[in-house]
Amino acid sequence: MKLHDLSPAPSSKRNRKRVGRGPGSGTGKTAGRGHKGQRSRSGFSQRFGFEGGQMPLVRRVPKRGFTNIFRVHYAVVNLSRLVDFDGDVTPETLAEKGIVRSGRPVKILGSGEIDQALKVSAHKFSQAARAKIEAAGGSCEVLDR
Repeated sequence: MKLHDLSPAPSSKRNRKRVGRGPGSGTGKTAGRGHKGQRSRSGFSQRFGFEGGQMPLVRRVPKRGFTNIFRVHYAVVNLSRLVDFDGDVTPETLAEKGIVRSGRPVKILGSGEIDQALKVSAHKFSQAARAKIEAAGGSCEVLDR
């Protein structure tokens, strides 16, 4: 089989609907656009959120809150995910294993148990995570962003 032999599967392609081509076609006269009005005219396009001149929903509802542009979004890792590791745990090794995305600061949380001594490097630790790591004989190193 070659490229010029390729064709779509039978009945997978339909001819486009030719509107406004007489009463026998089923879409003659008004071409499926109804009678009169803005939507029946050629070239009609409506901007997003337009409600026919009525005050749009996005403007009727009051504004609330704000977005803090200085907020830091941490990639969260629980202790239960560190069971497979042996030796050092760094954001780079976590990214290699697919646990976090690279380039985002990492925070270690205390959900789960850990039984081996690990040297964990991260940008932040919860109190419970720090306590469990150190109780297992490991150490916590805080990285700066």
